[in-house]
Amino acid sequence: MAQQESLQISGIVWVASYPKSGNTWTRAFLHNIARIMKGEPGEQDINEMARFSTWDLDKKRYAHFLGFEPDNAVHRREIAATRQAVHQQISDGAEGLIFIKTHNCLVMDRGHSTVNFAVTAGAVYVVRNPLDVAISLAHHSGSSVDQIIGQMSEIDLESDGRDDAVYEVIGSWSQHVLSWTRNPHRALHVMRYEDMLADPKKAFTALARHLLLNPTRRQLARAVEWSSFARLQAQEKEKGFRERPPNADQSFFREGRAGQWKDALTAVQVDRIVRDHGEQMQRFGYLPLP
Repeated sequence: MAQQESLQISGIVWVASYPKSGNTWTRAFLHNIARIMKGEPGEQDINEMARFSTWDLDKKRYAHFLGFEPDNAVHRREIAATRQAVHQQISDGAEGLIFIKTHNCLVMDRGHSTVNFAVTAGAVYVVRNPLDVAISLAHHSGSSVDQIIGQMSEIDLESDGRDDAVYEVIGSWSQHVLSWTRNPHRALHVMRYEDMLADPKKAFTALARHLLLNPTRRQLARAVEWSSFARLQAQEKEKGFRERPPNADQSFFREGRAGQWKDALTAVQVDRIVRDHGEQMQRFGYLPLP
């Protein structure tokens, strides 16, 4: 995190997570609470979450600095060297705090940090049991669970990127979690997906306080209601969701349930995940009971 001991009044707040860990749900709440506190009617459209948040992967941003649109297959060194300038540009163009969704590890990539600390005000990190992540990510990507379990163990794993987006350094599940949470800091707020499910009011109240927001109880209750998994599912069913990949075999907001692994994973698969990630699982209370 940046070197200050509390949130700045401006700059980037990273909403970070390993894929399929609750990032979009968290951003839905942040957008709803912002709308409500501004006195705007109606819940946040899940396909319009670009007003208070953005992403740092848009190739057009990199082309602005490089003078050409980078190709993920051949220009990764150039992309890595340009991330910090892109973050500066995003921060300079924002009024107050700007939220950026990221699945990047907090690591050095080809000699450059994946995060520009100079324009970082803080971060929210969402962590989820990797036993459930494996199932959700398999459905999300159209891959087998075994393929995803193998992918989750790959150190320094990088995404392919897209025609309109640069790659991310995702790393292994353990590497990702450790990179963001190894050093506790007042500007870093860590949320467990399971706690968000069990008591969303408590979890999101803590998040609002961390961001120095001061909603009324009624405003907070409304934001939690409008950001509920059921409401997000209903929106996706009605109008679709732009962030759902074309190869996904089910909806983006698929189930929103903790402990799916107990019915869906084999003993061999559970053992592999625990063997690969036991240390970080223990830190967050995810080790299955013997």
